[in-house]
Amino acid sequence: LRQHKEYIAHVHTAGVPGRAELDDTQEINYPAVLRALLETGYEGFVAQEFIPPWPDKILALRHAAMVCDV
Repeated sequence: LRQHKEYIAHVHTAGVPGRAELDDTQEINYPAVLRALLETGYEGFVAQEFIPPWPDKILALRHAAMVCDV
């Protein structure tokens, strides 16, 4: 991120493995990634893969927003 920051115009998140929700069961720590991205001065968009497995879809959406609100 730091080395190529001038080339980053869009960031897309997805859980690993399986493009799952962004939570503590995933291999990528997105809050840390997004904090590092902000440190570069990034002001662009961040999109999330969002296919909620939760019964309460609104709660899942709130959770997804909170994970990336750093």
